[in-house]
Amino acid sequence: MLEPWLIPDRLEAGCDEAGRGCLAGPVTAAAVILSPDFAQKLVQDGRLNDSKKMTARLRGELRKTIEANALSWAVTHVSPEEIDQINILNASLAAMRRSVRKLHVEPEHLLIDGNRFVTSDDLPSFDCIIKGDGRYASIAAASVLAKTHRDELMTALHHEFPGYGWDRNAGYPTRQHRDGIVEHGLTIYHRQSFRQLPSQPSLFD
Repeated sequence: MLEPWLIPDRLEAGCDEAGRGCLAGPVTAAAVILSPDFAQKLVQDGRLNDSKKMTARLRGELRKTIEANALSWAVTHVSPEEIDQINILNASLAAMRRSVRKLHVEPEHLLIDGNRFVTSDDLPSFDCIIKGDGRYASIAAASVLAKTHRDELMTALHHEFPGYGWDRNAGYPTRQHRDGIVEHGLTIYHRQSFRQLPSQPSLFD
């Protein structure tokens, strides 16, 4: 069950990302600051959770609620080109830092989903919380925004390159996506540093 905060009455920004394991598209991060009353309301409502455990419809409904009622929220995409340059871990952490900097309310503390974060002098203190998107309301809210904004972008990119099923798989390595790569090759939105297809067995293996 979600908790509304780590420490009551502290302005905590929850941070989470979406798209680390994808073959195409950006990695996307969100930062969200919830008021104590709104955080409590979300927890009592019982619908907010790790975004991966929610239906697309519920994520869409909660996105509207979060964006309308959060004290501040921000979403950042880091491009496939930058992912290839600095690697996916560094790109994910960069996306979270950039989202925090875009908040129009300055947080007093950061709650980071996962077990690793690289901070900088202009950011507040932080805690890394494993599976935090299922534990704290602000991180769960960030997970909803990161996933819905990224899914929306991948659906738009699907109309540009319809042969990969991005409107359904959001760039993850599904059979449909990999079949599209075999048939059509790579696009400008594919991550060149990722192994796009499984290794083929060799006659000498």
